[in-house]
Amino acid sequence: MGVDVVSDAISAVRIGRPSSNRVRASGSWCTRLAPYDGAGFHIVLEGSCWLLPDGGAPVALGVGDAVLLPHGAGHVLADSAVDAEAVARAVPFEDWPGEGHPSTAPADARAPLHVLCGKYRLDHSRVHPLMAELPQVVHLPHRVGRHPELRAAIDLLAGELDDRLPGACVAVSSLLDLLLVYMIRAWMSESTAGAWPAVLGDPVVAAALRALHTDPAAPWSNDRLASEAGVSRPTLARRFTALVGRPPMAYLTWWRLTRAATLLRDTTDPLAAVAAKVGYGTPYAFSHAFSREFGTTPGRYRESRQGDRAHGTA
Repeated sequence: MGVDVVSDAISAVRIGRPSSNRVRASGSWCTRLAPYDGAGFHIVLEGSCWLLPDGGAPVALGVGDAVLLPHGAGHVLADSAVDAEAVARAVPFEDWPGEGHPSTAPADARAPLHVLCGKYRLDHSRVHPLMAELPQVVHLPHRVGRHPELRAAIDLLAGELDDRLPGACVAVSSLLDLLLVYMIRAWMSESTAGAWPAVLGDPVVAAALRALHTDPAAPWSNDRLASEAGVSRPTLARRFTALVGRPPMAYLTWWRLTRAATLLRDTTDPLAAVAAKVGYGTPYAFSHAFSREFGTTPGRYRESRQGDRAHGTA
C-alpha cells in the first residue's frame, strides 16, 4: 500500500529525466550548489566529505552514505567541516572539477573523494503532503543489513557508471528513478517525526487511501469508502481526518484534481477524457473545479506545464 501512494506522490511532481555526474577530488576543496527547483542527491562512493545545508547543521558523509535534498536546498560540499569564511569562498559546483579532471587543489594525506551527484526536476505546483513533509536533508548512513534495496541500487549504479556497457544510458536513468523511491522509502521506515509513515501504517486509513488511489474516478461516498475499509463511517472519518489532515472526500477531491494536473501535463488526452479519468461527469464540471483549485483553466494549465516539460531534463 505504502509504495502505491509513494509512487503516486512522486509521479505527480516528476518532470523530465534525472541527471547525474561523478566527481573526484582530493586535497582541500569546497564547492557550493545553488538552490534548485527540484531534488538533489549525493552518494559517496569513496572517501568522505561534509555537507553544509543553507541554514542547517553540517552532516558528515562517509563511504556508502546517501543524502537526499528533496526540496532543492542550497548547500556546500567540502572536504572538512569548514567555517563560514571558507563557505563564502566556495567554488560554484559548475566550476568544480568533474570526473576525468583532477582537482586543482594540492593533494594531501586525506583520501580522495569519489561522489555521485544528481538531481530530479520537480513540479512544485501540486506537491503531495507526503513529499512536502520530507525534511530539507534526508541522510541515510550506510549500515550493513539496512535498506538492502537501496544498497543494491547504489551498487548497480556504481557498476553501470564504471563499466559503460551497452544500454547504460537507459539503465542509469531507470536506476536513478529507483534510487529516489528507495531513499524516500528508507526515510519513511526510519522517520519518527513525519505524519505519513503513520498514515500508511494505519490499516484503516491505508485501506481507504488504497481504494481512492486505485480508482479515483469511482463514485465514492463516505459510506462506500468506510465499507471498503471495513469500519463505520464515523470511525473512518475520525481516523482519516486525524492522520491525513483532511476528511476523506476532501482528500479525494484534492487527489482527483492533482491527478488531472498530471494528466494535463504528461498527456495529450482531450479535456473530456481527463475529466472522465478523474471522476467528473462533464468537462464543464471538471473545468469549474480545476479553475477554482488552481486559479487557471485546464487548457491554460496544460499549455504552461507542457512547455515546462519540454525543457524538463534535469
